[in-house]
Amino acid sequence: MASRCLIPAHFIVFFIVSRLMSIIGKLRRSNNSLASEIHSPVIGSKLCYDLEAIGLASTDYGNIVQEIPSAVLYPTSIADIIKLIKFSNICPHPFNVAAQGHGHSVRGQAMAHKGVVVKMPSLKKYYENGNGIRVSTSGNYADVGGEQLWIDVLNTTLEHGLAPVSWTDYLYLTVGGTLSNAGISGQTFLYGPQISNVLEMDVITGKGDFMTCSKDKNSELFYAVLGGLGQFGIITRARIFLAKAPKRVKWMRMLYSDFSIFTRDQEHLISIEGLEYLEGSLMMDYTPANNWRSSFFSPSNESLITSLLKKHGILYCLDMVKYYDDETIKSVDKEVELLQEGLSYIPGFTFTRDETYVDFLNRVRRGELSLKSKGLWDVPHPWLNLFVPKSHIMDFNDGVFVDIIHRQKKSHGPLLVYPTTKTKWDDRMSAVTPDEDIFYCVGLLHSGSFDDWQDLDNQNNEILEFCDRAGIKMKQYLPHYKSKEDWIKHFGSKWNTFLERKAQFDPRMILSPGQKIFNSV
Repeated sequence: MASRCLIPAHFIVFFIVSRLMSIIGKLRRSNNSLASEIHSPVIGSKLCYDLEAIGLASTDYGNIVQEIPSAVLYPTSIADIIKLIKFSNICPHPFNVAAQGHGHSVRGQAMAHKGVVVKMPSLKKYYENGNGIRVSTSGNYADVGGEQLWIDVLNTTLEHGLAPVSWTDYLYLTVGGTLSNAGISGQTFLYGPQISNVLEMDVITGKGDFMTCSKDKNSELFYAVLGGLGQFGIITRARIFLAKAPKRVKWMRMLYSDFSIFTRDQEHLISIEGLEYLEGSLMMDYTPANNWRSSFFSPSNESLITSLLKKHGILYCLDMVKYYDDETIKSVDKEVELLQEGLSYIPGFTFTRDETYVDFLNRVRRGELSLKSKGLWDVPHPWLNLFVPKSHIMDFNDGVFVDIIHRQKKSHGPLLVYPTTKTKWDDRMSAVTPDEDIFYCVGLLHSGSFDDWQDLDNQNNEILEFCDRAGIKMKQYLPHYKSKEDWIKHFGSKWNTFLERKAQFDPRMILSPGQKIFNSV
């Protein structure tokens, strides 16, 4: 069983900073061209070389990778970022630049080894009213700064009775960060990922050009940046589509012991009208029915589920949600009954909660605060997120969920599995998905300790090797690869387009080096 690290967060930061002091000192004293150029008066007054700032910029939520930047930029205007990137481009040896939002990457994707990390939240000082979110009720959209958190977008748009339609499960992420990947959750089957709900963006390219782009204006940049892993530009504004916001939700959970029935019912639900959210997860007999991410079940229900787990070893949990408001409150229960008709969950094991729309969307925050209070948040998170084609999801269950994860009993984090549809994704965007109409979003959200996280990472590698042997043509979401060949395989037919866009918008390859697409160190 994986142990839990109880070291307070402030001690971890102090420990990291202490370890880095001698290295940073050597870096400062070095005479290489990068060090002298980065200290140039052209941008020097805007850069921070403070040891604590550099230490914090050299780690992320994953707590696995450490990459030491030469400096940190805390921009107070978009011009600060433009100046930084333009300066790097004229240097004989250009330095790398990485935009960092909430730092929720898990493999150092938002770091810049010997470069400059741009702390995007500092841009909030750019706005006179302190709020970089402007809502157009007539146009049903919000113009949102790339540095803004989605929770703030939600709260601001709700003041106008509106809200974005596509979310991530965790709302304390920046708009620019999720749009650089895709942004997925249980609404993706219906509305597509977050990148499918962007109308326009302002972007600073890798050449330092400030450009407004959309499907009709500078479209090549628009499609490149969405899901582009930060390789083509830094998002400073996104125009997000809004719709009428519901007030409350009916949240149902149903348990299954048969994976084939579980997936059949999931695929049925995303093929009919009436449902706004669908996800699925796994329960293992060596972990509690409730986990940090969602304490859904009452103590009495948890006891019943624990007994059922002892019998089956693994249970599959289907989550579905129906939105409602004052106009539909009288009909919502009947609509839920109709949605459940024909589903083959274990009789008697269906559970319902009624919550506000905000509480439902922000549910993961409660678990986060609980873990932080126990000192269990700042631990390694060797996550693995995959898109698995429908044609091989049964093989994945047998080979991964049953034969690797359950047999080894190492993982103690949430395990997600739910279907979505390729028709909701725009293939012109940089994001990649399997070549099937339906594919499954799989999230292995491991939490380990500083002593045993490598065991979980080895398990991830075993899973990837199994998929390769079994011919499962999955794609990594929030990808992490160690070689150029793996990246070429990941992008597949999009690789040449990806290269052409890189040459067009970031020819000196300075942006987002932590992804390690064009650099292996």
